Amino acid sequence: MAKNKADGLQELTGWRAIFWPIYPTELKKFLPMAIMMMCILFNYSVLRGLKDSFVFTNMGEEAIPTLKLWFVLPAAVLFMLVYSKLSNAFSKNTVFYAVVSFFLTYFLVFGLLLYPFRQSLIIDFSAVSSPFWKRLLLPISGWVYSSFYVVAELWGSAMVSLMFWRFANDVTSLKQSKRFYSMFGFVANGALIASGTVLKTVKDIGVIITVAVVSCLIIISIYYWLNNCVLTDPRFFNPDDLKKPKTKVKLSLGESLKYILRSKYLGFIVLLIICYGVSINLVEVMWKGQAKLLYQSEAEFSGFMGGLQIWTGLATILCMLVGANILQRCSWFTAASVTPFMIFVTGLIFFSCVIFKETLSPIISSCGLTVLGVITSVGLIQNVLGKGTKYSLFDATKEMSYIPLDEELKSKGKAAVEVIGGRAGKSGGAAIQFLLLHVIFIGSSLVELAPVIAYIFIAVMLLWFFAVSGLNKQFLKITVDYHR
Repeated sequence: MAKNKADGLQELTGWRAIFWPIYPTELKKFLPMAIMMMCILFNYSVLRGLKDSFVFTNMGEEAIPTLKLWFVLPAAVLFMLVYSKLSNAFSKNTVFYAVVSFFLTYFLVFGLLLYPFRQSLIIDFSAVSSPFWKRLLLPISGWVYSSFYVVAELWGSAMVSLMFWRFANDVTSLKQSKRFYSMFGFVANGALIASGTVLKTVKDIGVIITVAVVSCLIIISIYYWLNNCVLTDPRFFNPDDLKKPKTKVKLSLGESLKYILRSKYLGFIVLLIICYGVSINLVEVMWKGQAKLLYQSEAEFSGFMGGLQIWTGLATILCMLVGANILQRCSWFTAASVTPFMIFVTGLIFFSCVIFKETLSPIISSCGLTVLGVITSVGLIQNVLGKGTKYSLFDATKEMSYIPLDEELKSKGKAAVEVIGGRAGKSGGAAIQFLLLHVIFIGSSLVELAPVIAYIFIAVMLLWFFAVSGLNKQFLKITVDYHR
């Protein structure tokens, strides 16, 4: 094996390079970070399954656009404001502990107080006669479910996209990231299988929330151990091996946003995140609305979501193996193009099944299947493959694009891009659906508007491919003189 002069390690070859490109001396750093990501993804998957079962079975899919647009987006903006203030006033470690503690506290309150007394906490709007206002006030009426939905959505943006990856980017070199990042997902996505099993087998919500609380405690413990017992050892973390950051300038929120808006590079990253959020949301809400017709009770829908998590976990692990080699052997552009291509193709198949269901009905019936069952299955496949490629390649390539940036863009820039960009993506899809349902085609259902939504989906996907091409040019340009 060839000697790597840069780090004094033997170059990995053969099957080892494909399936486990981690050196034994790196395990003390790699494994705790992978386990921490596993706990974060476990909570993310459990919370996602619960929030959907709560809302879809108690409010219906038409409540989702209102929730995401008027509740989740403002909460994301508020989180970004608080995070920016905390980042200016405290150390990175203190901010990390504060964010995890917030979620931990909410889970305890929800499990001990809100969920057990949810029926008595419902706000009665039965006096409202207008169907339009009844639909808009539904999330406020069931505010216990709505608050859980908002916090669960924030967990994905705050913990997965922001807190973990910012920490990983701070302690991982660009060269090391090509081996570590895809393998983080490969190890951590076993959490999807575990969370899916929990959702399918555990019927007591209190027990599930308790498990989420324990995961938060494990995350805090690992983070503390890494910072105090691992990263203090120059064998595992040497700041001199990383790009030396410029002197950090503390900016106000307004100044930070102006700074970000002046960055064409960050603009393309924002566009990637928004396109992903809008495209997956346009398909997902309609698909889950169809699934609700098959799985009508809270327990049945939660079990269905558990099955989704298991299949997503298996697909993601497979995609991680393939993705690790794509990242090492192919260009950034090729790796970044896989996710939009997968979502585009499978999304078109799903919309075709919904739009032409009457035409396809005789063919499907002749095979002993139901149209609703086929649509639900196609949507499941679309979601599994889309999420699998997202976790394995979209996240890895996006995070790689942050590494060459200066400290200001990495911290505040990443916070604004991830939290606001992510929420704008999902809220963008919600805004489109809200306008279609409540302004343009009042009284229509999402299924009736499938042809219109399909055209919007195609336009968003074309914009996504444009963003990948634009960011690739910027990434190649900025990394020419960047060496580690």
